[in-house]
Amino acid sequence: MRRPVIGIVLLAVVAVTAPASADDNDRPPSRSDVRHAQHRAERAADDVDGIQAQIDRANADLEAASIAAQQAAEAYNGAVWRLQQARRAERVATRRSRRADRALAVVKHDYRDAVLDTFVAGSPDLNEFSAMLDADGLPNLLDRQATSEIVQREFVEKRTAYEKAAGRADDAERAAEDATTEASDAAADARDLKDSAEGAVAAAQSAADSVAAEKTRLLKRMAHLEHISVDLAQQRQAALEEQRREAQQAAAEQAAADQAAADQAAADQAAADQAAQEQQDDQADHPADANPDAPADTSTDEPADTSTDAPDPTPPASDAGGASAAIAFARAQIGEPYVWAAAGPDSWDCSGLTMGAWAAGGKSLPHYSVAQYEQSTPISSSQLQPGDLVFWGSSSSPGSIYHVALYAGNGMIIQAPRTGRDVEEVSMYYWIAPNFFARP
Repeated sequence: MRRPVIGIVLLAVVAVTAPASADDNDRPPSRSDVRHAQHRAERAADDVDGIQAQIDRANADLEAASIAAQQAAEAYNGAVWRLQQARRAERVATRRSRRADRALAVVKHDYRDAVLDTFVAGSPDLNEFSAMLDADGLPNLLDRQATSEIVQREFVEKRTAYEKAAGRADDAERAAEDATTEASDAAADARDLKDSAEGAVAAAQSAADSVAAEKTRLLKRMAHLEHISVDLAQQRQAALEEQRREAQQAAAEQAAADQAAADQAAADQAAADQAAQEQQDDQADHPADANPDAPADTSTDEPADTSTDAPDPTPPASDAGGASAAIAFARAQIGEPYVWAAAGPDSWDCSGLTMGAWAAGGKSLPHYSVAQYEQSTPISSSQLQPGDLVFWGSSSSPGSIYHVALYAGNGMIIQAPRTGRDVEEVSMYYWIAPNFFARP
């Protein structure tokens, strides 16, 4: 945007036309003087526009650093959540391994007794076998053989049970070892991502300090070029940035309204198409209905079917009491500071605040924005109700989500925004438009 140069031109003209001494004889400015003054004014205006562009780039750098810090903080929250899951799985696997070992010990004892009974007691040798055959005859020997086979089958069953129990114990032990390895890997990931988050947050804070200093320097230069006070330049810059935010918010709200209207029109058209198709199907099944001269069918053997096969696309509303409690809790935290990875009681990050809010509303959510979305019911922006969750992601994939807020109704959200800002209630479109919505 080109700034007006009239004031600068006038100042330049005055400077040219002011008498340097009594010998100038009040000479009027020449065309060359005016052209030079205009060129100087234009160069000054170009400098002002260049300074404004530098300020805009500094603001964009600050925004990028802030988003990077939020992404790193939520990546750390995700690592902690996965670590918790891994440790829970490790505990379960360890308990199963211990149960399998105890079961194996019981079966091993039975198998050992069977082995002792079979082999320690011994079997008759050939001479004893001949003696039994001569004394008892073949029928009695066969009876003894049947008994031996029964004993042998029991021995085989105990051996099979032992082998199965040993296999289960081995499998459970391997599962426990794998779970321990996964938990160890998850802990290492969490440590690495904690370091990354700390670095990103520190970089964002450094960027904020650097940008603030750079903007102060640039505004001083702008004030000098435009011959205004630094305070006035700062006030004007703040007003300009506020106007831009309002324009962006209005554009985002209009885009959301247009999308909601398009979604509603598509839903209405789909309902109309379905109704027309059902009417055609009904006429095809009952051609007499389409013939006004045909006798009416007044049978009432079957009740009228008023059901529809199309599912209701709108998920059930959140429990009103739970949503109210969640909103009330979040509002009570307004003014408390954002601290990454914090979940209360006096400081919060984005997913920590929504987790705490819905805990007050009677529902458990993880301290991780991606998992909060995955464990909730996705909805569209037109279906938002107080208590729903609003998410920001860097792409169309839910895995890219890095910020979450609580929808308070009337286009407003309650959020823990980022480092340097406190919990607040603002327009849902105060920033870039959210791209994911879900109902806990």
